[in-house]
Amino acid sequence: MRPGHTLEFNPTLSHQSEVPLYRQLYEHIALRIRSGELARGERLPATRELAGLLGLNRTTVSAAYDALETEGLIAGQVGRGSFVTGVAEPAPGNGIDWNAMLERGDTAPAGPAGGFGNEVVSFVMSRPSRELFPLNDFRASCEAVVSRPDLGSILQLGSPSGYEPLRRHLMEDARRQGLARPGDDLLITNGCQQALDLIGRVLLRPGDTVAVEDPVYTGLKNLLTGMGAQLVGIPMGADGMDTAHLERVLERERPRFLVVTSNFQNPTGATLSLASRRALLEAARIAKVPVVENDAYGELRYQGEPLPAIKQLDEQGSTVLLRSFSKVSFPGLRVGWVVGPKPLLDRLRQAKESADLHTDQLSQAVLLEFAQSGRLEAHRARMLQTGAERLAATLDSCRRYLPAGTRWTQPQGGMNLWVRLPEPLDAGELLPRAQKEGVAYLPGRYFAVSRLDPGALRLSFAGLEPEQIREGLAVLGRIVTEELEKVSRNREPSSALV
Repeated sequence: MRPGHTLEFNPTLSHQSEVPLYRQLYEHIALRIRSGELARGERLPATRELAGLLGLNRTTVSAAYDALETEGLIAGQVGRGSFVTGVAEPAPGNGIDWNAMLERGDTAPAGPAGGFGNEVVSFVMSRPSRELFPLNDFRASCEAVVSRPDLGSILQLGSPSGYEPLRRHLMEDARRQGLARPGDDLLITNGCQQALDLIGRVLLRPGDTVAVEDPVYTGLKNLLTGMGAQLVGIPMGADGMDTAHLERVLERERPRFLVVTSNFQNPTGATLSLASRRALLEAARIAKVPVVENDAYGELRYQGEPLPAIKQLDEQGSTVLLRSFSKVSFPGLRVGWVVGPKPLLDRLRQAKESADLHTDQLSQAVLLEFAQSGRLEAHRARMLQTGAERLAATLDSCRRYLPAGTRWTQPQGGMNLWVRLPEPLDAGELLPRAQKEGVAYLPGRYFAVSRLDPGALRLSFAGLEPEQIREGLAVLGRIVTEELEKVSRNREPSSALV
């Protein structure tokens, strides 16, 4: 087909599949573009036209086209339609075919690239509001650091272990809290994400099994599968991981390690109860499986009493603890740390030196000044106050606007809430309509490991004002209610003609 002509095709779509219809359509078109069957410049059918041809809802086709556009495979032109823009033609002659070289069979489904557009209310990003950043206090901390006589040393290459004054500060704090055992060490990383990456590099071999929560944080899922790991999902409940299921998995699979978010898990917001923490540790001890405790959200508790970290309860030295400044201060500075047994930390340090030499020392020095001056604790107090207000607004709006049959988690902190819509609604199928009406969220499929929950979605509330939260959930509640009514009407038997 020549560029500029309209594409004709008839994909096979399964209404019984767990994969949403829009995703099946997206994958069909994306495969044909990446294979070169559809050349750059070819025109796709209009959404209304293709919906009619395939017997689909127009919003389903729109969602598929949106995903293709996010991937850079097509581009919409106002008044003309959507045209194929990727994949780039191979270089003439004997040039490298980069697309073939980068092809992988285990690539995870792509997530949204930086949001969905110009929504009025976006529940997509799990991060603090930049409006809450104490910029004057941050400037004062920066000025204090750049005025110091040792600034030249800070700007020089440093230790892969981290900026030593900050490392000492964090280690003293860890010992004071009972988080660091006599044989432990501490390594500063570029946030918890790099810590997870280093642990994977050091411990994993392709094909190894890792036990994780299900649903799980997408950054962890994509990281581990990209390393060739086989993930085994442990179902999440109100008290966090299902430890009875975990025991069976540890006994049967003997995973290389277990990753658990002890407080305000992303995406569910659930916190592992004290009894579950002890049960998890005992199961891991019997199976001789290391525990990686990701505690990025632990400092954001708005109500209730804090629980001891799993690392704190561990008397065997089998737990590695990950923490970060990112959620409670400035995510862009990318400073986190790992506390764990020295033999492992030595290997992580070597891997980090190979990867990036060391974490930026100026960021570390500024954060240390921010903490030691008392500014960090003052900022955290404000974060807890606003976080509590935003969580309360989210829970109250769920009760007010979401229809009967909808369920959601009841976190006591963190940044995220997990919602399950009434059956048979699919959160992914509803997303295009929500976007058009000014609301965005992440469907549960992005977080699924082995149990796809089509009706699930994540609401990240920390970056929104309470009024925005109420406005967004009022719109979402109306959409869900109308879709339920439509399903109910379609199920009603037709009246017999007499």
